[in-house]
Amino acid sequence: MKKLVTMFLLSFAMLTTHAQSKNLMAVQSAVNKLTAAMISGDKASLEAVASDHLSYGHSGGHVEGKAEFVEKIASGKSDFVTIDITEQTVEIVGKTAIVRHSFAAATNDGGKPGTVKLKVLLIFQKENGSWKMLARQAVKA
Repeated sequence: MKKLVTMFLLSFAMLTTHAQSKNLMAVQSAVNKLTAAMISGDKASLEAVASDHLSYGHSGGHVEGKAEFVEKIASGKSDFVTIDITEQTVEIVGKTAIVRHSFAAATNDGGKPGTVKLKVLLIFQKENGSWKMLARQAVKA
């Protein structure tokens, strides 16, 4: 009986670990899709990765919803030439993922070259089988 209980617990632990690993890879993929969409400025890609309930906080204090976030990047008002993500951590709690990373970018907002260095907190939520950015808050690094 003890062997049966032990085998059951080990099997459950392995399945749980596999599910967490699969979700971790899916969240990391969603962050990569977000980064690629921000660089390309592709409106459909930006809309696909963002939740309809998005709260997108900038380091200067301005907060946008999904429509404004997508419009600014798709129109080129906010133009990311390159984005470098480092020191990323991901923690998954149920259908919510907490992502933290350092964010360095070359920009060309309104034709004016610049750089930005931030610490970013992203909250992704699993919606209909896909991880969507629900919230973002940045602070200057």
